[in-house]
Amino acid sequence: MKVIILGAGQVGASVAEGLVSEENDITVVDLDGARLAQLQQRLDLRTVTGNAATPSTLRRAGIDDADMIIAVTQSDQANLVACKLAQNVFNVPTRIARLRSRDFLEDQTLLTTDNFAVDFALCPEQVITDYIRRLIEFPEALQVLNFAGGRVSLVAVRAYEGGALVGRPIRALRELLPVDMDARVAAIFRRDQPVAPKGDTVVEIGDEVFLLAAAENIRPVLHQLRRMLNRVERIMIAGGGNIGLRLAKSLEAHFQIKLLERDRERAELLANELDEALVLLGDATDEELLEQENISEMDLFLAVTNDDEDNIMAGSLAKRLGCKRVVALINRRAYADMIEGGPIDIGISPAHVSIGTLLAYVRHGDVAEVHSLRRGAAEALEIVAHGDRKTSKVVGRRIDEIDWPRGVTVAAVVRDFDEAMVVGQSDEGTSITRHGKVVMAHHDTVIEVDDHVIIFCTRKKLVKKVERLFQVGFHFL
Repeated sequence: MKVIILGAGQVGASVAEGLVSEENDITVVDLDGARLAQLQQRLDLRTVTGNAATPSTLRRAGIDDADMIIAVTQSDQANLVACKLAQNVFNVPTRIARLRSRDFLEDQTLLTTDNFAVDFALCPEQVITDYIRRLIEFPEALQVLNFAGGRVSLVAVRAYEGGALVGRPIRALRELLPVDMDARVAAIFRRDQPVAPKGDTVVEIGDEVFLLAAAENIRPVLHQLRRMLNRVERIMIAGGGNIGLRLAKSLEAHFQIKLLERDRERAELLANELDEALVLLGDATDEELLEQENISEMDLFLAVTNDDEDNIMAGSLAKRLGCKRVVALINRRAYADMIEGGPIDIGISPAHVSIGTLLAYVRHGDVAEVHSLRRGAAEALEIVAHGDRKTSKVVGRRIDEIDWPRGVTVAAVVRDFDEAMVVGQSDEGTSITRHGKVVMAHHDTVIEVDDHVIIFCTRKKLVKKVERLFQVGFHFL
């Protein structure tokens, strides 16, 4: 597939990396030639320096025979113009745009083919807001992901000394849970290396364990590996940019929120936008200010400024001054790998969090969900099985009959899934209308047609091989 990516920032670079590894023909366009040169040194792709919203630049990028355009520049206007040109002038079949403005996102008629012709709109700030909301709901988790519309949850936790499953084989998990409850250890990472989760694999202290269960069962399952932390009530947010504002708006009705912003004009705007949250003018790296605002009494500190160094410094200071848990946005992967697990409890890569929905839309086959794990090193997929035993390599077969690539684990199957399922938020957390039977995957589980299969890949390069397994043969009608 020939794909043109407009914008070589964090999101554009992450999308390019994900698609290049899957044997696509990628061209990246950006005004910054130096940034493009760095990207080309790392990845096998073509680059074009120029304005992404002009026909001449798009022609130089090869748009005349492109299959898809992904416009993820910093400008909503440039992204929209590029998509409109791609449709009207160049007849590009698929057009994706990154949008920040609520005006465009809330009025879907603006994105139809008669207007800006956007097939799929990505709002990274909203995706990150939703991601952090899930972390707040499960304060003991390193990562919380949903599949099948929220029917299934995948939660990553650190195994602690004294946990019921620590020092015991994975198969003991069944003995620890009620008879009517099932769960699956989808993956284990030990000292940053994947460990195959077999029945006799023993969980060790410090292991990063990915647990998967039906959404209603995930809390009792977590209790076997982690001390359950107290519910989050008091939150301090550092940074009143787009993400900080979205978070505060999303959380203020249910939590005590303090929002720190160093720019006076921006702080005044935030105060007018928010109803319950307390907006404070000041620097989150100011120790005196944090102490004055009782940082030691905070359950959670969220560092979400646009500066990695400020987020690291503010988060580290908040932890040293007694804040129970610290989450920081870290754009540079080297920083995230270095700081997580120290004073920063969780380092979030905005690009890796936000591109999962985009990749699910881009990829071939019926991929319903894609989640980037461990800062992009691994991935979890939800993929729908089609065909029959004659036309499919997976349908009608037991899991142990299928030639899975090494490093791939089938974690669960959602059967009779209903697209109309509703997931909502309440004061108590996530409320779920449950449709579809959740089957934890074992060696003798048979994959049936239309099953939503949840698969864990310890390496991102395995995704393409998994997709090939699910492709339907030519004889399927």
